[in-house]
Amino acid sequence: MARYQWLIVVLVIVLVMLPACAKKQVAPVEQPVEQVPPTAPPPAVEQPPVVEQPAVADEFVLGDVYYDFDKYSIRDEYKDVLVKNAEQLMASPNRKLLVEGHCDARGTNEYNMALGEKRAKSVVDFYVTYGIDKARITWISYGEEKPFDTGSSETAWAKNRRAHMVLQ
Repeated sequence: MARYQWLIVVLVIVLVMLPACAKKQVAPVEQPVEQVPPTAPPPAVEQPPVVEQPAVADEFVLGDVYYDFDKYSIRDEYKDVLVKNAEQLMASPNRKLLVEGHCDARGTNEYNMALGEKRAKSVVDFYVTYGIDKARITWISYGEEKPFDTGSSETAWAKNRRAHMVLQ
């Protein structure tokens, strides 16, 4: 009899636990959807007529100066470029200018840095002589470090021997 009692106790425990192990299905809860009545479109606003504005040219277009091999004197053909640049700078006294001196790849780094500085200073001297305050102008030499053209021909080198103007 003890054997049957033990079997009945185990059977009761299994029957009690069996429903607890079954997956419960959760009924989805429907959210009521709020109905929003349609609204009328906003009244049309009359747009002002579009007036074509003439395209404004870039306020500053500063030209560069190119140099002969191993030279830092400004060639006559570039003096007009510098005069135009100076006129633009004088018309806007709040603008500052950075003059970058560049060289081609021939020569040592030290030599090209010094030559690039002489090229930049020759342009600065021109502007100061023209009447631009020297405090508005800074200069730097990049030597051969920032070539415009990376080629190894006279045409490429000629493009790299320059003083480049950068507005600040």
